[in-house]
This record gives sequence, C-alpha cells and structure tokens, in this order.
Amino acid sequence: MKILIVLTSHSELGNTGKKTGFWIEEFAAPYYVLTDAGVDTVLASPKGGLPPIDPKSEAAESQTPATKRYYADKDLQEKLAQTEKLSEVSADNFDGVFYPGGHGPLWDLSNDSDSIQLIQDFLASNKPVAAVCHAPAVLLNVKNAKGDPLVKGKRVTGFTNTEEEAVQLTEIVPFLLEDELKNKGGIYSKKEDWASYTVKDGLLITGQNPASSGEAARELLHLLQA
Repeated sequence: MKILIVLTSHSELGNTGKKTGFWIEEFAAPYYVLTDAGVDTVLASPKGGLPPIDPKSEAAESQTPATKRYYADKDLQEKLAQTEKLSEVSADNFDGVFYPGGHGPLWDLSNDSDSIQLIQDFLASNKPVAAVCHAPAVLLNVKNAKGDPLVKGKRVTGFTNTEEEAVQLTEIVPFLLEDELKNKGGIYSKKEDWASYTVKDGLLITGQNPASSGEAARELLHLLQA
C-alpha cells in the first residue's frame, strides 16, 4: 500500500512579516499511523524540497508523542527535506492521499492546479482523499463529475471559525475555512474547539484540527483495508 502526503510550500503569514507553513503534529501523527501499519509513503509539495514548518507548531505547548518522535527521527527529517514536486507525481502510483494542515494551504494548495487535478484523479480512480485542520481548503476549488464543487452535499469538517479566533488570525487568513466549506455547499459539522473530530463521506475524510490528525489517518487506513 502506498500513500502520497502533500504538504504546503507557503511560508508567509499574510502581510504580518511572520512565518507559517505546515503544522508538525498534523504531519507526524498521520505519518507514523500509516508507516507503523506498513504503508509506504511519498512526500510532495508544490515547490518540492523542504516545506516550511509553522514555527508555532514547534512551541513546547504544541508537542505530542508524535512530534517528539519526529524530532528524534533523522531519517524522516531527511525525507522531509526532499519532497517531490507536486507537478511530478501521479495518482496512478498511489492508493490514497493525505493533506496535513497548518495555515500554509490556505494560500497555496487551495488554488494549486496540480493539487486540484490530483484530487480529481484520485477520486475518479475510486481512491480516498484525506485532509485535516486547514487542509480541507484543498477541496474548495475541486469539482465533481457534474462540474459542481466537490464538497457540495458532502459531509465535511475543518478548522472552525472559533478556533481561528482563538489563535487570533481571523483578520489575517485569506478566508475562514468553516465559512468557505459552507459557501461551497458542504454539510459542515464540528465538535467543541480542539476536540478530535473526523468526518468520512464516501472517499472523503476530513479532520477538524491538529488533535484530529491521527484519527483521520486511521480512517484512511480503515477505508483502504476495507
């Protein structure tokens, strides 16, 4: 079994002069859930090479067993530094795809034509797509076979408006993910802020926040093993 993990290449937090990127927990937890189950993984990003890490995800209060394992895992750090270019990967070579979040995807992957095509190719081939926290933004501009927004009529979740408010980035982000998923016709649901919550609708798996990342990867595994 082989899974593609797609990470953001975007590092600028709007016009604040601060940095963003992907959230380590949302990469590390799914990575270890998958690889511990014997899944082969390939990492990709729009620009290739080392994707930017959100510095806030490196703070002491953001650490989990999975992130601690990542920091001790030199092989994984080396693998991360050499992500493939998104334009050079094909859904044909994988059984599914996982998108970790962090704020970066709001700026690049939500509009990335290679990512949009890739998701459409995975789904057209009856292969699952999983995205957690801010990464469900990658679904916003994907169309279904009828030409409607992919999320229209689909049960989805993602980082909530109140969670965005709690991290004080409501006025910085290009859009609020909860609102946009609803605007595209998604049947959006959520649990309380920071609780683990994952939604599966057919081949689509979405997780609400960092705490949901391991659960979302387990849902992906269950779908692939069914």
